[in-house]
Amino acid sequence: MPRILVIAILLIFSLPALAARNILIFGDSLSAGYGIPLESAWPSLLQKELQTARSDYNVVNLSISGETTAGGRARLPQALQQHNPAIVVLALGANDGLRGLPLKEMQGNLEAMVTYARQSGSRVILVGMRLPPNYGPYADKFSKVYGSLAKKLRLPLVPFLLEGVADKQRLFQADGLHPIAMAQRRIMDNVWPALKKEMQ
Repeated sequence: MPRILVIAILLIFSLPALAARNILIFGDSLSAGYGIPLESAWPSLLQKELQTARSDYNVVNLSISGETTAGGRARLPQALQQHNPAIVVLALGANDGLRGLPLKEMQGNLEAMVTYARQSGSRVILVGMRLPPNYGPYADKFSKVYGSLAKKLRLPLVPFLLEGVADKQRLFQADGLHPIAMAQRRIMDNVWPALKKEMQ
């Protein structure tokens, strides 16, 4: 075999595989797997799904229990720089709502994070949340923040992360706030259609 051909073959097989594009999950305890094994959390299930459906993507889960939109806004620039995600799944706001924080500030923080992500070249999926009815008029205004922001910024929206879970008490841990492992597949399925569309 000619030496030049041998060298060419060796070069081809020594080239590193193309790096997978990152999907950054940026949320709170609902995405961090609070109270359940980490491998059971919905972002981990998403990673397993991608191994067969889209192996050219990789999940980076930087969700933190207790995180607010203000905390996320402070953390996101460094996360974008470090992981250079193709897609950011923004799933924050629940802790703002549970603490009754001003919705105008929450919306401003979410909008700033979308701007940061887009400036870095990332696409963004906004994940909505809802509050229990006992929060009164505030709960209704809270849930509307996501829809209005998605419309304003032309974002793909997952209307409610816990759709199909929130109304089933058996799917929650003793605190009544955090879903059990059995609910994680449904949560992933709520995010998957919007994410799949963004990967096309």
